[in-house]
Amino acid sequence: MLNNKGRPTQPTAVSEGETSLKTYTGNKGLDLESPLIFEQGVPGRIGVDMADPQPVKSRLGGIERKGSIGLPDLSEPQVLRHFVRLSRQNYAIDAGFYPLGSCTMKHNPRINEKVARLAGLGDLHPMQPTSTVQGALELVDSLAHWLKTITGMPAVAMSPAAGAHGELCGVMAIRAAHEANGESRARILVPESAHGTNPATAALCGYKVDAVPARKDGRMDLDAFADKLGPDVAGVMLTNPNTCGLFETDVKKIADMVHEVGGYFYCDGANLNAILGRVRPGDLGVDAMHINLHKTFSTPHGGGGPGSGPVVLSEALAPFAPIPFVTHGENGFDLVEQKSGAAVQSFGRMKGYHGQMGMFIRALAYMQSHGADGLRQIAEDAVLNANYIRVGLDDKLHSPFEGICMHEALFDDSTLKGTGVTTLDLAKAMIDEGYHPMTMYFPLVVHGAMLIEPTESESRQTLDQFIGAMRHLLDKATTGESDYFLSAPHFAPRRRLDETGAARNPVLRWLPSAPVETEETPLSAAS
Repeated sequence: MLNNKGRPTQPTAVSEGETSLKTYTGNKGLDLESPLIFEQGVPGRIGVDMADPQPVKSRLGGIERKGSIGLPDLSEPQVLRHFVRLSRQNYAIDAGFYPLGSCTMKHNPRINEKVARLAGLGDLHPMQPTSTVQGALELVDSLAHWLKTITGMPAVAMSPAAGAHGELCGVMAIRAAHEANGESRARILVPESAHGTNPATAALCGYKVDAVPARKDGRMDLDAFADKLGPDVAGVMLTNPNTCGLFETDVKKIADMVHEVGGYFYCDGANLNAILGRVRPGDLGVDAMHINLHKTFSTPHGGGGPGSGPVVLSEALAPFAPIPFVTHGENGFDLVEQKSGAAVQSFGRMKGYHGQMGMFIRALAYMQSHGADGLRQIAEDAVLNANYIRVGLDDKLHSPFEGICMHEALFDDSTLKGTGVTTLDLAKAMIDEGYHPMTMYFPLVVHGAMLIEPTESESRQTLDQFIGAMRHLLDKATTGESDYFLSAPHFAPRRRLDETGAARNPVLRWLPSAPVETEETPLSAAS
């Protein structure tokens, strides 16, 4: 609740008796309980009457299915209610504030969705003749132009499917460039605070990962970096602003130093939201950087996709970009499937087709609706919001690094020391207050880390309420009410789970709605 000044009021206390009440149905008001969808199935129950299919000649070479595959038999209302109920239990950016640090969970404007569903865009097929998709190719080319202009880079690979896939693209381009020079380098330098996909990508490409420590101010140690440089270094993978929410002030020196030994500078673009329109990565000496369209340019984020991670490339790496790519000639736009010529040495394909078209459409709509000045304001407001939270909590939570932050505020758990309450306990209690928890225990260089990113999408009123809720919980934690946190959440559809036990000893149930014939158990025996 907010008072007339938009400030959060003290929440109403809930008695222990109220939290333990049970109902006959298991429902809690309109928070409905339901069995698993496999448990709801009844053999023979159907939603739609359909005629038996006509016989067809099998093309499966003797591996035809001979029994049920175990899907539940359900009525149409059952299916509808089941998935609507699940959707109501899902927390999403459309429902409330989503403060996940390093993920940039921002508002997805509905105009983007409308444009992506326009006839001629929403019904495209990747196998259509090029002559029938000239508008789509022009859109891809236009988005590529915006990305190159925003980053100050001369080339962009549009096909990578997401951030980690973009990292793979950039490091493969680096490896191809070294191989073209007749070199086989062994190491890639990665800061200790890097996203976990950075060392994983380097290792996947065959490199040894050499970690670089941070200074006390949270930035990469330049002296340690210099000591690790050598002729066997293929490059450095750096996030800027980094995962501690800080701008790497030595970034130009880092680029110059790695270039001096013949290496390349890969920049993780996950935090581009903080410098959008303010800094061009190309001006900092970056050779490759992936751009998370689902973070910076507000295409849908999460749920396993759809992701999109275009990679901008420097002049040195542009010849090694993956195929295909869009070109514009006398006969219109075309997708070039191979590169030829001594100056062009692509390392090949990253994936089938060209990229995630739906995300391209949404991202370009977002860019064009904001314009250059609007994109710049995104970074300014994101940084302002993060620092508003930092200052609003600085007397309750300790920040391990002094001074202003960029797009995300980082705190440690030192305030909770001796209370019996951990970062995880605090996060569980946040669920009761109606908030998805912030990013916890990351980056690993900060003990009990709490990484909070409000993005530019949130209003001052939203931030005030969040700050008020956090201050309320921290007061409870530091005044001897640890039992409340150890049993939180109290009001969620599920109480606290044994997450470690569930991960180590998962209970998997297979509930077929009809017997399944196998080679060991013929259908007659199973029946």
